[in-house]
Amino acid sequence: MTHSRTPRPVPLPFTAPTTPDLPSSGVAARGQEAGAQAGARPTVVLVHGAFADASSWNDTITRLRRAGYPVVAPANPLRGLDYDAAYVRGRLQAVEGPKIVVGHSYGGAVITNAAADSHEVRALVYVAAFIPEAEETLGALMEQHPDSAIPPLPQQTFSYTLSDAATGTDVFLDPAQFRASFAADVSEEKAALMAASQRPVSVAAFDQPTRRAAWKELPSWALIATEDQAIGAPLERFMAERAGARISEVAGSHAVMVSNPDAVSRIIEQADLATR
Repeated sequence: MTHSRTPRPVPLPFTAPTTPDLPSSGVAARGQEAGAQAGARPTVVLVHGAFADASSWNDTITRLRRAGYPVVAPANPLRGLDYDAAYVRGRLQAVEGPKIVVGHSYGGAVITNAAADSHEVRALVYVAAFIPEAEETLGALMEQHPDSAIPPLPQQTFSYTLSDAATGTDVFLDPAQFRASFAADVSEEKAALMAASQRPVSVAAFDQPTRRAAWKELPSWALIATEDQAIGAPLERFMAERAGARISEVAGSHAVMVSNPDAVSRIIEQADLATR
């Protein structure tokens, strides 16, 4: 995809830690208090983007669970912004109690729509993600903010016939170029697995406008991947600043949740602590 013509898709039960027997009742009491606090922590809902799946959050999930957070990482359908936001909204409603909702890449646009009017969502966290404004399409957003330093994504398409005989078209990344464009700081072996298991996204996803911008209602955090070759750090930064998000930056590729899960889990914990 070029920056001046076709919109470019881009992207995306809790077990408490065990503790040993404690030597005194005072220490035991403090341990029980800490456990109660951990149990009260919000559920973290992780929404992946295009060309990825929920397994891209695995290392982040491990760290969050170790810190005492319940975690849910649903499969994002990648069928279009309206459909995907409705699906994720349903998943959010099925999770009881307070929540922190995290979106990577295209998943950022999904949570922007899905979390609107949700009284139990405490915060939004955007990880190398789109943060669209209301009525804005992702395709138009990228057209308006071209970056000559980022080469076109190595996208490929395939078509299929729907049940009503209409034709659908999906986009995926050329596996041979997947690592360079999406996960340059991930090991070759892991990037090859990601390329082979990538989830394609419907072309409709980047043509549908955002209906509601939940970041206008909820506090937001954004992690900018400074080596991102998909969205690009300048556009990520522009969107995060426009949304009034608390911004952190890390040297990483678009797949920063895979290459640097510590940075991702850290900003999620920051959002939790700031919204208690």
